Amino acid sequence: MPETRVQIPAAPPKFAWVMAMFRYTRFEKARIVGARALQIAMGAPVLIDVPEGITPLDAAMLEFEKGVVPITVIRPS
Repeated sequence: MPETRVQIPAAPPKFAWVMAMFRYTRFEKARIVGARALQIAMGAPVLIDVPEGITPLDAAMLEFEKGVVPITVIRPS
């Protein structure tokens, strides 16, 4: 009888469940990015490396996409 091999899929990334928890609505995203852009415009340090001449809004968008924005959303339970 021939041997049957079953391919087991690779394990998901270690913290994949954490990323699934943080699904922001478009309104939350707009508020987070806007608040962070204002902080950057007022002189707060940018938490990632950004190219020269980038606007605070673009820097905030990049931070949001990388997941390093130090702002949280508290939703009513």
